[in-house]
Amino acid sequence: MAITLAVDCMGGDHGPSVTLPAIFEFLRHDRDCAAILVGREGDLRSHVDAVAAEFGSRISLHHASEVVAMDEPVASALRNKKDSSMRVAANLVKDGQADAAVSAGNTGALMAISRFVLKTLPGIDRPAICSILPSQRGATYVLDLGANVDCTPEHLLQFGIMGSSLAAALEHIERPSVGLLNIGEEDIKGNEVVKRAAELLRASDLNFAGNVEGNDIFKGTVDVVVCDGFVGNVTLKASEGLAQMIGGALKAEFSRNVLTKLAALVAMPVLKSFRRRFDPRRYNGASLLGLKGIVVKSHGSADQFAFRCALERAAEAARQRVPEKIAARMAAAGVFTVASASTITIGS
Repeated sequence: MAITLAVDCMGGDHGPSVTLPAIFEFLRHDRDCAAILVGREGDLRSHVDAVAAEFGSRISLHHASEVVAMDEPVASALRNKKDSSMRVAANLVKDGQADAAVSAGNTGALMAISRFVLKTLPGIDRPAICSILPSQRGATYVLDLGANVDCTPEHLLQFGIMGSSLAAALEHIERPSVGLLNIGEEDIKGNEVVKRAAELLRASDLNFAGNVEGNDIFKGTVDVVVCDGFVGNVTLKASEGLAQMIGGALKAEFSRNVLTKLAALVAMPVLKSFRRRFDPRRYNGASLLGLKGIVVKSHGSADQFAFRCALERAAEAARQRVPEKIAARMAAAGVFTVASASTITIGS
């Protein structure tokens, strides 16, 4: 199945200096994919012309005159920049010219623009940001990671369905296990929102494993962990900080003296294997779930390797037709969105 990605080449901390080589490398390894490079033609044209003979019709340029800054207010990006590279990429998905959009730009703006352009699937009140964190068993899908700070129990149920659908599609797991992030495993733990969410998840057709704690994310206790965006974002940033601290501490200890430097040489194969296994760049690319289209958000500081991983994640989500699978799960579960998000019916 041929997949076309619309890529915001201007977004992120590095812009075309990272996005373009990542796209070219991605296309060299995945010959069933094509890319529409979205951005200012003056910044991109020479690079596209240089690889035109290599990629032919698999690569094309779509001019967008504006760029959303990383610190730009969401309202400004949504209302005032209708020809931004981010919005043009989303429009290409809406119009069917692309199967997925990828951007390393402003997260809030990307979510707002994607929701405005693509709209949400039936039964989904709010889209959620879902990403993968490494675990002892492989990887754990976690959502929401910052799109929805305040959530109702019904929203958490929807997140569970979306996350389970994504994990099933990308990991080829028939019934992914789902856990609800809490301060303890016992049913009596947590606030009223979490307790009610546990009841809804338990009554659904999901493979609900009950409450899980923060350490279960990295143990790989369950395939999918559900939480509100406030907790999820704090968890993500804390894990990123911990990884940086461990990496820095190991480097400092092995550089302490001649003996430790010799020990580092002996341990180098193990250290390289450890780094490959838990390299955060491998897990780059968060899915904006719940939309009528596929949008993947790359980390703003992503390097070439990390951005290529985000492109691969978007292509796989398109191949597996993730939005259609989420819509089917929502319909099968009998979950219906309501304006107040105060009640939800779960089919028997």
